[in-house]
Order: sequence, then structure tokens, then C-alpha cells
Amino acid sequence: MPKPPHDSRGAVPEGGFNALVPELDVSDLAVSLRFWCDLLGFTIAYDRPASRFAYLTRGPIQVMLCERNGNWQVGDLARPFGRGINFQLMVGALSPILEALEAAGWPLFRAPAEAWYRTGDREGGQREFLVQDPDGYLLRFAQVIGTRPWNGMP
Repeated sequence: MPKPPHDSRGAVPEGGFNALVPELDVSDLAVSLRFWCDLLGFTIAYDRPASRFAYLTRGPIQVMLCERNGNWQVGDLARPFGRGINFQLMVGALSPILEALEAAGWPLFRAPAEAWYRTGDREGGQREFLVQDPDGYLLRFAQVIGTRPWNGMP
């Protein structure tokens, strides 16, 4: 099957490309774009409609979505996609995303909760929740709530 033309709209993300940008195979790009853009607040930096590809940004977060075409598939792909991985996305505020998800009736995988993670002699705190995208990719949105000394307890 011949490859579609590489037409493109948009431009390189402001600030350039991140050193690591996941590209997620999706079942239906239009459905995924409604979720990622309308509910999660991402914008399309650029896309290639004929290739069913979009490069999304939300502040410093970058992710690529491509409708399944077999180019990168190394095995069977069954829902939920991305089993064994979750993507942590650091945002300034969780509330706008939570409000959009609730208004759309989109279920959370895990409700918002406070979490503290040890790094050396400190703990970093964040408020986080988990949600699955239309194909089941697990997304962990987190907002920093501060740091504190580690209390020595496991």
C-alpha cells in the first residue's frame, strides 16, 4: 500500500522538540483529538491529516498521536493500549482538567489524591489522578504541592 502524502499544517512546537516524546498508536485520531484537546487542554502544534498524525502540546508536555497503520507495531495491539506503562504529566493545576472530564462524564481510573515520593533526604508532594484515554493509555496528571524533609519512615 503506498504511503499517503506528507502534507502538514502547523509548526514546530514553541521552544523546539523535547528530547523524549512518546508517539501513541490510536484507533481513531478524531476521537483521540477530542479527548486530548477538548478535555485535557492540549493543542495541535502540527499535523499531517493524510497520514492521520498529530503532534500535541500542553505547556512543556509533548505527545504524538498516530492512527494505527502498522508502521511501528511490533506485536498484537489490544485494548487497553500501553499496558505496563503510565505517563506522568506535570501541570500547574488539576482542576480545569478534572472539571472538563466531569462535564464530559469521563470516568477517572483513580480519584485525585495526595502522594509523596522520596528523593534522597526529601519528599516531593503532588496531588495526582489517573485517567485512561479512549484507547486505554493510562495518564497520571500531577500538580506539585511542595517538598518536606524525609521523616525516616518507610
